[in-house]
Amino acid sequence: MLEAVNKLLWGPGTLALLLGSGVFLTLRLRFLPWRRLGFALRSALGREARQAGGGGVSPFSALMTALAATIGTGNIVGVATALVAGGPGALVWMEVSALFGMALTFSECTLAVKYRRRNRRGEWCGGPMYVMSAALGRPGKWMAAVFSAFAAAASLGIGSMTQANSIAGALTAVAKVPVGLVGLVTAALALAGILGGIRSISKITSVLVPVMAVLYMAAGLAVILGNLPRLPAGLAEIFRCALSPQAAAGGTLGTALRWGVARGVFSNEAGLGSAAIAAASADTDSPVRQGYIGMTGVFFDTIVICTVTGLAICCSGVLGTLDAAGTPVDGAALTILAFQTVLGSWGARFISGSIVLFAFSTILGWEYQGEQAFAYLSGGRGVGLYRLLFALAALLGAGARLEAVFLFSDICNALMCVPNLLCLLLLSGTVVRETRGGRRKW
Repeated sequence: MLEAVNKLLWGPGTLALLLGSGVFLTLRLRFLPWRRLGFALRSALGREARQAGGGGVSPFSALMTALAATIGTGNIVGVATALVAGGPGALVWMEVSALFGMALTFSECTLAVKYRRRNRRGEWCGGPMYVMSAALGRPGKWMAAVFSAFAAAASLGIGSMTQANSIAGALTAVAKVPVGLVGLVTAALALAGILGGIRSISKITSVLVPVMAVLYMAAGLAVILGNLPRLPAGLAEIFRCALSPQAAAGGTLGTALRWGVARGVFSNEAGLGSAAIAAASADTDSPVRQGYIGMTGVFFDTIVICTVTGLAICCSGVLGTLDAAGTPVDGAALTILAFQTVLGSWGARFISGSIVLFAFSTILGWEYQGEQAFAYLSGGRGVGLYRLLFALAALLGAGARLEAVFLFSDICNALMCVPNLLCLLLLSGTVVRETRGGRRKW
């Protein structure tokens, strides 16, 4: 039942809506997300972005909190899955979806800062639910409730249980650590990190995310350089499969496009609205500037990190390797094979360690997003209870079989995506006006 619903919600229609919305917003913004990418990167990484005042965190910290939720196991496992299912050409379509996804995230974050408000503790809070409620009248309030309910539910599944399960799987395989102990430690560390709210979460993610991303990038580039003679042939195969004229009905182009777009969306979450929740916490007086800073998350996640993973796999010659049962090696195992071609046995240890760090950062990022969605529904009450439930979900998820949880979480993500995209399309004129007015501040 869940599998059938999941396939329906994440079928060609939803993927076309995501990609089409990104194309529409890119065109309506006159390609500003592309043309202003340099400005966005300077704004995200500059000294000014690290400054915060009262009631908020720095724009850089808000970006790192959003990236904590998106830079995760999908950058390791999801890319490999896309390449196996969709062929090497899926990597190109992941990049295409990210290029148009930047307009989605830019719009989400701009609107989130414009319509945010302060909670009882004086902290900034916002996101698609506040935008819908404030800008779309009575229908918007219903849309906000739907979005928030599924965002909170998804956070317990994909944000807590599945990430703890990935950590347990990695540590059990490499270090033989008991699953129960992994679940207990993961839940305790997560609870310690989230008790202080956005300030404590952002302090952790502002250190953890850059460190783990740089280490992973360095190792990935080492694998690519170690297989440099194969890189030209690998690139040729990637573009040949991506642009093959064969029919979409079972043909190379259609398969590569479908898996590339799907994995790109699951990796960078452009269009889901999650990045906007973190963006709203930033101490800034410019919605547009924070929109540009927020959209760099899509660039770093997919165009940088996913590309490194994909190129490492494609140029290492491991794509298409069969296991003992005669089925293609997939997921983390395929990425491990690619890294082992240069790093040897350390490749497996490194990927397992990366999965642990990526998954834990995802736990922190998704907790904040789920907490804000829960707080919107409850009027700010019961946040402590939500935090305990989130930690308990991590404890239980470490050793559980999670097929149903994965499917349910994917369904929740789809049901977050639809009202968020509708909101973005309806308020695209507002985004354009904010962008034109904001130019005076740059």
